Amino acid sequence: MMGLKGALIACFALIGGLAWAQDETAPNRRPVSVVADERITVGDGGVLPLYVSRPWTQPQPDITRAVLVLHGRLRNADVYYKTAIKARDAAGTAGTTTLLVVPQFLAELDVDKHRLPPETLRWTLEGWQGGDAAIAPQAVSSFAALDAILARLADRSLFPALSEVVIAGHSGGGQVVQRYAIAGHGEAALTQRQVAVRYVVANPSSYAYFSAERPEAAIAATCPGFDRWKYGMADRPPYLATPTSAELESAYVARRVIYLLGTRDTDPNHPALDKSCMAETQGPTRYVRGHSYATAMAARDGGTPNHRLWDVAGVGHNGDRMFTSSCGLKALFDVPGCDTAP
Repeated sequence: MMGLKGALIACFALIGGLAWAQDETAPNRRPVSVVADERITVGDGGVLPLYVSRPWTQPQPDITRAVLVLHGRLRNADVYYKTAIKARDAAGTAGTTTLLVVPQFLAELDVDKHRLPPETLRWTLEGWQGGDAAIAPQAVSSFAALDAILARLADRSLFPALSEVVIAGHSGGGQVVQRYAIAGHGEAALTQRQVAVRYVVANPSSYAYFSAERPEAAIAATCPGFDRWKYGMADRPPYLATPTSAELESAYVARRVIYLLGTRDTDPNHPALDKSCMAETQGPTRYVRGHSYATAMAARDGGTPNHRLWDVAGVGHNGDRMFTSSCGLKALFDVPGCDTAP
């Protein structure tokens, strides 16, 4: 028979589990606990909070690599910044000349809770993941915010030795990175300065397809929105409305993309998994969806010679473990040791 102490431990564990589940399933009811301490201007005066590991408004002549890490749907940039620091430290000498940048895409309830200035950019709870325009103070895309960060990094007066930029995201942040790799404008200024750029897409709930074919065709047949952006190419937001889908695909295929998939991210009922019919057309779990998408892209005209998929053995839906794994360190910092990397 369980004693009082054991019963209390079990009770607290249950409460903690429920709190975690609620945190995952109902982020709109929980303002962020911490707002990032740095700021960058986006558009005509909108301001985006972010973390930066060094003062980046003054020259940093020894910085050779910049790693952007994007938070998930909970908008908890502070947690992802700690993970980025942990990964950088684990990378050893490879991380010593690295600048870490972790932007934060806030919602209206965050701005209200923390009484932030009116120029603070804020999005709907999900819209920032697909490049939607901010709801205030001006209608700038979340992708334009990433453009502004990359423009700062492309400034040779600030970063004369920069040679590589890595844009990485896990879960909801992985969704942002995958879509930004399709549509982003910010890479051009870096490549003009011979700065290599790569995208690391870790455990997202869904992907943007370039055709109407889906792994779960029967679900797609009864899901009217399955091919709309952010799941497909129809009804794209203004930031990426002008190029044709063929032009967007061509740009995406040309870019360097690494898909990181946790081999244990296989729960079809995970509380933070996108269970909409649009996402369900892509498969039952994140792990299956990632493999199915990579296979579908590789089978299209020209294939995906610049894309790689690395399984992260024994890891589920955990951003910290994904980015500090051997494959995560290789993807972010080129540290050798990922068994599934070609």
